[in-house]
Amino acid sequence: MPSEVQAFADLGLADPLLRAISDTGYTAPTQIQEQAIPKVMDGGDLLAAAQTGTGKTAGFTLPVLHRLISDPITKRRVGTPRCLVLVPTRELAIQVDASVKTYSKHVPIRTELVFGGVSINRQIAALKKPVDILIATPGRLLDLVGQHHIHLSKVEILVLDEADRMLDMGFIRDMKRIMALVPKTRQTLLFSATFSNEIRKLATTFLSNPQEVSVARRNTASELVEQSVYWVDKPKKRALVTHLIKTQQWSQVLIFTKTKHGANRLATQLNKDAITADAIHGNKSQTARTRALADFKSGKVQVLVATDIAARGLDIKALPHVINYELPHVAEDYVHRIGRTGRAGSTGTAVSLVDANELPLLKAIERVIKRAIPTVELDGHTGHEIAASAPEKRTRSKKRSRTRRRKSPAAQSGS
Repeated sequence: MPSEVQAFADLGLADPLLRAISDTGYTAPTQIQEQAIPKVMDGGDLLAAAQTGTGKTAGFTLPVLHRLISDPITKRRVGTPRCLVLVPTRELAIQVDASVKTYSKHVPIRTELVFGGVSINRQIAALKKPVDILIATPGRLLDLVGQHHIHLSKVEILVLDEADRMLDMGFIRDMKRIMALVPKTRQTLLFSATFSNEIRKLATTFLSNPQEVSVARRNTASELVEQSVYWVDKPKKRALVTHLIKTQQWSQVLIFTKTKHGANRLATQLNKDAITADAIHGNKSQTARTRALADFKSGKVQVLVATDIAARGLDIKALPHVINYELPHVAEDYVHRIGRTGRAGSTGTAVSLVDANELPLLKAIERVIKRAIPTVELDGHTGHEIAASAPEKRTRSKKRSRTRRRKSPAAQSGS
């Protein structure tokens, strides 16, 4: 059945918010926005299943802003937010903060951001002013609450964004401690990629008679993402990455590796190949991670090499290309990786470089997404053949190990 909502104006949002939306160039809401915004504006609790890339952040920031400006308070207290947005990672906190600032540009709303990995003193100083919306990661929030710089007794709206990630990352105890500090009478919005049994249990504990919306199933790879596999021996992967980026003239590429060391090494190698690259992972300071992401978004850096944890919550508008340099050990992480592209209606490509030892991982991924990922050829050659033609410096030990290395399925079949 076609939607009756044709534009944001049909949702009943306040005029200043509609002006801000118009400034961004957006005209029609996404599915999650269309379903969630009216329910949040009604004031009840909400349980929403939506993956990143569906427009879910605006799906709660817009109606939260609408509620706050529709019911203003005469006196705001220092360090006492009206709305608390709890998120699992620093990157997601920054993304939510950017969304709030984008849509609140025409209204007197003040937002603060607190997360670990950076100086707490700067955050303490910022909290000496009144705050309407506080966006926080659990650990740093509890630190500041313990030091009496934040008071949660006046929270009217609580948002749990990517609640499934918070459970995965072991934040359940912190979440329960925070719940004990906020008023029992409040509006609670819980967003998750899935309605798993754990999320259902969490919702029963934290929410009161919530309405539900669901716009995407977990482990459903976006239909807008063109997925492909290149079979290539592990030592040849770097050559294939360089070949793909240069011959296809890719200008913005997010590459996933399994380890922090691997991310650093690949970024260094790509720079030697005259491809500007930087790495982002948990060992880098928040300042370095923020700078690398900003350089990537602006085009100063062509390639960003990331580990899975560092990439949680990354919001890169219209990212065209993702490369799985190594397949993840957890099949579901593949869906989150390729979900960085093909977001909010944009198309994208997701290329996986697979060696023979990764065949079980590939099969597990295909079972999760319920489809086979096609093996492709480039200029009449497989990934294995392209990489094999690249020059390589070998040590004696590498020559000896080469005779023992298993051939890829592409090489075995002669394709």
